[in-house]
Amino acid sequence: MNPEASRVWRGPHWMLAALLACLSMLGPFSIDTYLPAFTGIAASLGATPVEMQQTLSAYLLGFAVMNLFHGALADSFGRRPVVLGGLALFTLASVGCALSQSIGMLVFFRAVQGMSAGAGMVVSRAIIRDLFRPDQAQKVMSQVTIYFGVAPAIAPIIGGFLFVHAGWHAIFWFLVGVGVVLGLTMWRMLPESLHPTQVQRFHARPLLQGYAQMAGSPVFIALALASGVPFNGMFLYVLSAPVFLGEHLQLGPTQFFWFFMATIGGIMAGAGWSGRLAGQLPPQRQIRRGFRIMGTVSVANVLLNLWLPPSPFWAIPVLALFAFGWALMVPVVTLMLLDRVPERRGMASSLQACLGSVANALVAGLIAPLVMHSTVALAVSSLLMLGLGLASWAWVQPRLGVPPA
Repeated sequence: MNPEASRVWRGPHWMLAALLACLSMLGPFSIDTYLPAFTGIAASLGATPVEMQQTLSAYLLGFAVMNLFHGALADSFGRRPVVLGGLALFTLASVGCALSQSIGMLVFFRAVQGMSAGAGMVVSRAIIRDLFRPDQAQKVMSQVTIYFGVAPAIAPIIGGFLFVHAGWHAIFWFLVGVGVVLGLTMWRMLPESLHPTQVQRFHARPLLQGYAQMAGSPVFIALALASGVPFNGMFLYVLSAPVFLGEHLQLGPTQFFWFFMATIGGIMAGAGWSGRLAGQLPPQRQIRRGFRIMGTVSVANVLLNLWLPPSPFWAIPVLALFAFGWALMVPVVTLMLLDRVPERRGMASSLQACLGSVANALVAGLIAPLVMHSTVALAVSSLLMLGLGLASWAWVQPRLGVPPA
């Protein structure tokens, strides 16, 4: 923690949380806003469905790779320069996307977007721990999660509206505007939270040694799995939304909104409760409570899909409850992970984000296409992902000095 933290940020905690949430929202906004225009972009550029999928894969690859470096750069050159540099590069890449005249150009600039969009998410976690002691950090992290939950709900609506009324280029010009507004706002309001005594030298050898140390730590990897893999149990349904909602639940495109609102509502409610429990309930008990909720819901989800025909009246609330349990525990696990290497929190956040991005890409490219055509397969896959996260937490508890549940 920065020893001069009280002087670095004098405003209310919710205001800083809102700023950091805006940075974290850039990643999902970059994905979800242009998804409604997939067919329109393909028709305009003469691209095949496989080539259009490459625009998403290139983004996710760039996002995952650069997540390894954002935090390390922030540990060496400061949080503020990395955030502002990332926003500037994102804005330029968005201009390139808007002006693209071929699918190759769009794939290239989408990769650059991905490389820059993760800077805010990675660095914002380190800023929180720079400025706040653990119980305060949990509250702020929970507030960030609440605000962050708005992005996936509104991004497809904005993208669909722009596509229908102004064409697909307007979506990327909108992202240009988002980059400019965020850049100016952060330049004016975001403080530098890294204390001079905590600056790390940026050299390749110490950087690689740091990553090797973290990647070789079973406790660090287990915490990353405990926080990230259960999310994929929910993200699987988001990736499968066109088939799951349209074919299985028989919902029209204008009714997809209810699914996203329910899951985002669950995330916001869980994060809000997590913030209220900070300092009142031991962190390990809060984590176990979140896993119990997700476990109960996941088992019920499998049984309901075996016994009942698919219906939005029970399927959507079940997923909202799963999202609630995940958001209840993830801020606490994330802080535990960052505190494993207090001198390199930026690097730790980078590695966590990279592992999460790789997991998301695997689910999107391999698992979702295999299971999306069966509601039972979706439910079982979600349960298995939760099981991996729960097993990771059960393994790591005694090694953190946490008594078993």
